[in-house]
Amino acid sequence: MGLEKRRVNELNGKKNKKIQFGIAFLVIIALFAFPFFAPLSFQTENPSSPWNNEITAVNDGSLNKSLSSTNSSDNLPLFYEMAGLPLKQATAEVRDDLKVIPGGQSIGVQLQTKGVLVVGHHLVNGKAGETSPGEKADIKVGDVILEINGNKIKTMNDVRPFIEQAGKANHTLDVKIKRGKKTISTELKPALDQDEKDYKIGLYIRDSAAGIGTMTFYEPNSGKYGALGHVISDMDTKKPIEINNGAIVRSSVTSIEKGNNGIPGEKQAKFSPVDDKIGSINKNTPFGIFGELNKKLDNFRKPMPIALSHEVKEGPAKILTVLEGEKVEEYDIEIVSTVPQKMPATKGMVIQIKDKELLNKTGGIVQGMSGSPIIQNGKIIGAVTHVFVNDPISGYGVHIEWMLEDAGINIYKEKDQANKVS
Repeated sequence: MGLEKRRVNELNGKKNKKIQFGIAFLVIIALFAFPFFAPLSFQTENPSSPWNNEITAVNDGSLNKSLSSTNSSDNLPLFYEMAGLPLKQATAEVRDDLKVIPGGQSIGVQLQTKGVLVVGHHLVNGKAGETSPGEKADIKVGDVILEINGNKIKTMNDVRPFIEQAGKANHTLDVKIKRGKKTISTELKPALDQDEKDYKIGLYIRDSAAGIGTMTFYEPNSGKYGALGHVISDMDTKKPIEINNGAIVRSSVTSIEKGNNGIPGEKQAKFSPVDDKIGSINKNTPFGIFGELNKKLDNFRKPMPIALSHEVKEGPAKILTVLEGEKVEEYDIEIVSTVPQKMPATKGMVIQIKDKELLNKTGGIVQGMSGSPIIQNGKIIGAVTHVFVNDPISGYGVHIEWMLEDAGINIYKEKDQANKVS
């Protein structure tokens, strides 16, 4: 009995050690994982912005601490690798031959959506009372109408003939819509509006968007450019616009609406929707818009090297932007905080405007300034992306390497490409 009891005690002891080890392992994982999730709470958007993501609200003073916490553990790459996320090694180096031309020019942006975007519902005063045929067909705000009766829809003008034809024949429309990643089919029956004597479907739709922003960089060997530094979202649905095609055009700043605490300022600019097209838009991503230039702008500067996120330092820097006409000028800023990111993230720096001339004219960072390149120690390090609504002299910047990657430009030396985990 004594021998058997000892064996039982030994087995129990081994089990307890395994349990203790397991608990310790879970505690370590929890400690490492916490900094990875913490910064998400600061990504708040202001719905009043015409370019959603242009303005960011910050609700407390812990921002800098939160940003620096994202790299508080050297073990985070392990968790990125386990999750199957792309990872940049800290030893990554820029290609010796890579130089890009800094932008700063004001540009007009024109986007044509993929299909037509549903941005709202309205009631139709029909025979059976007020109703919205579109809402009744379960078509939601944010849906994209791709086809009607098997015919592709590209513009709002494509929709009207189908409505009139189906209404007069008392037929339903077979509608194919895109909702997120899903494609859905539904039936939609137009209703005759008793007041206007016209057939309607009870939907507000849009097929294009336009606004102004700032060019960030141009890579002369490939002809590729990047601008804005953030995604363009629809002002009503707050969802990123899926583009069918788009173009950037020359733009001239006519005036500045100065910003104050709680009210973001704005550049006022003019551009022609037809003339002066200087490039295409083929991507709209969290890091900006990207495409190729077909005309070289007159006020481009000399090519410059870039700095990766771990090379950016807190301290003085400059931005390039336009405050009047098409003249690109330098203005002093300070990098308040920067994160040496190991994977793409849209908010990598906190910046603060220091230039007195810029502050006098704009009050700080204003709408239309997004994409203004940030220069430090003779290198392009990023772009202005957001302004803090309650502190317009401060805002976010995005690191340039993520914009270059989204533009399809290879920036790393070959030996580091082999070290990247995907």
